[in-house]
Amino acid sequence: MVNLLYTYGWVMEQIKAFLAKEDITHQQFNILRILRGAGNPLSTLQIRSRMLDKMSDTSRIVDRLVAKEWAQKVTCPKDKRLVDVTITDKGLKLLKKLDAQSEDMQHIMDNLTEKEAEHLSILLDKIRGTKA
Repeated sequence: MVNLLYTYGWVMEQIKAFLAKEDITHQQFNILRILRGAGNPLSTLQIRSRMLDKMSDTSRIVDRLVAKEWAQKVTCPKDKRLVDVTITDKGLKLLKKLDAQSEDMQHIMDNLTEKEAEHLSILLDKIRGTKA
């Protein structure tokens, strides 16, 4: 367990350093990827259900994305009392830029073969009690 925690901490520091160049947090990055993948506006509850970090304050993170013009809030067409969130063109451009730089993060996995990475995924799924 200590090894897993140490590795998690190391990987998170690598990811944070990579994202810091663009002044984006890993939670903001996660939300932008969720919005891009959804293709449709999502409520903050829908975003939260898809987030990796369930402890995050989704509304606060979305507000920061809106302030940076990477996302926008829109009135829900089905219920005018609700607000949905969409990714902006500026947010899409940022993700495209980060996708192009993803090889900068490849060093995290350089010491593993593809077969070893597959085995690691299976083992981690077993630890979490999920099926591979």
